[in-house]
Amino acid sequence: MAYTETTQTSFFSRLGNSFSGIGMGIALFVAGTALLWWNEGDFVATRDALNETQAQTQIVGSADNLGPSFSGKVVHVTGYADTKQVLNDSEFGISQTAIALVRDVEYYQWTETSKQEKRQKLGGGEETVTVYNYHAKWVDEPVDSNRFRDPAARSGKVNYTYVQAKDRTVRATEVTFGPVRLPDFLISSISGAKPFDLQMSQEVKSGISQNIYRAFPELRPVTMAPVSNTQSSFDQRVAQTAPQQGAPLAPAQTVENKSAVVQMVSNALNPALGGEVVHVSGNTLYIGLTPGTPKVGDVRITYKAVYPADISIIAKYNGTTFEKVYASNGKTVSRLNMGVVSAEQMFGKAHSSNSTWTWILRVVGTFLVIGGLKAIVAPLSVLASVIPLLGTIVGAGTGLVCSLLGFAWSLIIISIAWLRFRPVIGGAMIGVAVLLIAALYFKGRAKKAAPAAPAPQAPAE
Repeated sequence: MAYTETTQTSFFSRLGNSFSGIGMGIALFVAGTALLWWNEGDFVATRDALNETQAQTQIVGSADNLGPSFSGKVVHVTGYADTKQVLNDSEFGISQTAIALVRDVEYYQWTETSKQEKRQKLGGGEETVTVYNYHAKWVDEPVDSNRFRDPAARSGKVNYTYVQAKDRTVRATEVTFGPVRLPDFLISSISGAKPFDLQMSQEVKSGISQNIYRAFPELRPVTMAPVSNTQSSFDQRVAQTAPQQGAPLAPAQTVENKSAVVQMVSNALNPALGGEVVHVSGNTLYIGLTPGTPKVGDVRITYKAVYPADISIIAKYNGTTFEKVYASNGKTVSRLNMGVVSAEQMFGKAHSSNSTWTWILRVVGTFLVIGGLKAIVAPLSVLASVIPLLGTIVGAGTGLVCSLLGFAWSLIIISIAWLRFRPVIGGAMIGVAVLLIAALYFKGRAKKAAPAAPAPQAPAE
């Protein structure tokens, strides 16, 4: 059931908040302007660095062709990135021969969502109605149910987890590429993670289970002997850290919630499973009683691995390994693409990425400028909201004006930046703009100067 919360904000409180927001508005305006200016310069610097590096790049072909003659030069090389190194996730006893081992952890938790509606009141006050809803779903981090707004949800929808672990990526340090061992900065760029079937020893599986039984004895199968536990209180048991072969256990959130957690765990028991809490299927390690029907407290851990594969590299060869390429303007231009990709294609993708990010940051900068202007003029709409309809009209009007001014200001900054960083294009654009303005001006004057056409005469009777 939804929980509704209604709050009242007086006119003077709203007015004070709007004036205090002016400083933030100025900061947003300045930050957006600076971002727009920097973005144009960075685009040109990256483009120049790519062009400079492309002109210096020598095509080696296969990695097997690397030799002393290429030492100290920027090269484009393709080949097979290989490793024999076994990567381990010691917390859960998972191992795989791979370039990278990726662990993703999810928790089944109660979550809180809210929907807010503001209503203007005569006299400038404001009423805020917030509706909170609660749903159980998979999330990336444990959710603190003590922060739920609904008091009934804090006691009736208590979150806990059987184990807690972080997302983690383990990377190999010994990766060969023809006669060369790859450096870490290139190894970290190798992608293409794929799921694999988990192989977990019974010893590790039992170790994780025992740790959970210590914290939650209610889960222990009836046929299993009690797990020794010298800690008597519930709070100590659930706050303990797992021994060597398991993962850390999650504490109950507060002492007040301990009875609720015990009851929820007890209700979750499924006699058909005999209290089994650790399940392995495909690339998933599931910690909970019913993998097919998740319940609050369950944890789902999925594994993927990056295996040896063909890659293409643009980097500086130093005779034994690769180094980053630094252009004369200080920009780093080293690249790694998956598969066999030509140098022309790699540089083309780099230019495309540079252009895409430039447009994204232009949009972000423009929104920052507009948001800053709206915050600066916010007191106007608050003052006008003494009469709700007038406040709505003023708010819409100032919002439109701020949007137009912010967009215009952003265009001006970008144009000036082009004059600084791309003078030919910037000058050409300004020249075109001047010509258009002049054409419109003279067209208007010509229209005014043209003699009015004589009125038609009535035919003689």
